[in-house]
Amino acid sequence: MKSIVKHRLFWPAIALLTLILVNTIARPQFIAITVRDGQLYGALIDILRNSAPLMLVALGMTIVIATRGIDLSVGAIMAVSGAVALTIIDSSGNPEDLGTVFVALATALIVALVLGAWNGLLVSVVGIQPIVATLVLMLAGRGVALLITDGFITTVNSAPYSFIATGYLFFLPFALLISIAVIAVVAVVERRTALGVLTEAVGINPEASRLAGVRARGIVFGAYATSGVLAGLAGIIYSSNIRAADANAAGLFIELYAILAVVLGGTSLMGGKFTIAGTVIGVLTIQTLESTILFLGVPSAQSPVFFAVVVIVVVLVQSPRMHRWAKNALRSTRNRRTSSPERSKEVVGS
Repeated sequence: MKSIVKHRLFWPAIALLTLILVNTIARPQFIAITVRDGQLYGALIDILRNSAPLMLVALGMTIVIATRGIDLSVGAIMAVSGAVALTIIDSSGNPEDLGTVFVALATALIVALVLGAWNGLLVSVVGIQPIVATLVLMLAGRGVALLITDGFITTVNSAPYSFIATGYLFFLPFALLISIAVIAVVAVVERRTALGVLTEAVGINPEASRLAGVRARGIVFGAYATSGVLAGLAGIIYSSNIRAADANAAGLFIELYAILAVVLGGTSLMGGKFTIAGTVIGVLTIQTLESTILFLGVPSAQSPVFFAVVVIVVVLVQSPRMHRWAKNALRSTRNRRTSSPERSKEVVGS
């Protein structure tokens, strides 16, 4: 039992299960899943589907943070990716053509890869601090997206493109299947190959890793390139869901939510050890919390405060220092209780 409690995924999982339990008590239909026309529907299915963009961004952020870095440009890359894809589809003669959609998707992902590689170049080769290097693209990226869309919100009616976010495959949302596939690929690559060990080594001590023969620059470069591609895919899902390319709203603040999900999952911002499963739990916790806020009817102006309070509580529950403080407080209380009868006996005896 002690080994289970000490596991780094125990408290993140408890936080997620507590949120689900609270929602279930408040509205029993929260865990109800229905089948209509061979497709699954319900609040839990909506949470899993809506979490797909954040899940992809958070997975890329996990790899970057493992190398002792940070990527603040993921929201801007999402905006650029969606703008590229929808501009290509909108300028074509037939938005319903599958070939056009595939070209748009491939082009958007290539652009996202180039932007991620640019971040990796600045960090790993030029040696700029990650927060500064990615801040440049964070500020300039949305301007690039506005240039692509000519400053307007590009809307497109394309059934194949809308299918990415709203369609179903094998009775599950297609967006959910995309996130599951990406989770599986990232988990296999980072946990079943030497790349994960090398990534942790670079995050723990980059200089020692370099002296040991590890190509630290290549690993850091690859981490930012991967983060860019996953952010680009998240931008495609987001734009597919709203059927529009909104350079100002796409991926707004998602970099902060991604970092929060990574931290809630147990990955340290100091680099090194990281957990893919913890990031998945962190993303689901944030998405469930957002669903809870909507259900409680918290006004939009007050929802950030409510969200912050709950997050602080969750972080405190997961804090090892708080666990030690609680154990010491409990131990001292027990000692007082056991010492009180002994003192009373001494007084009576005298």
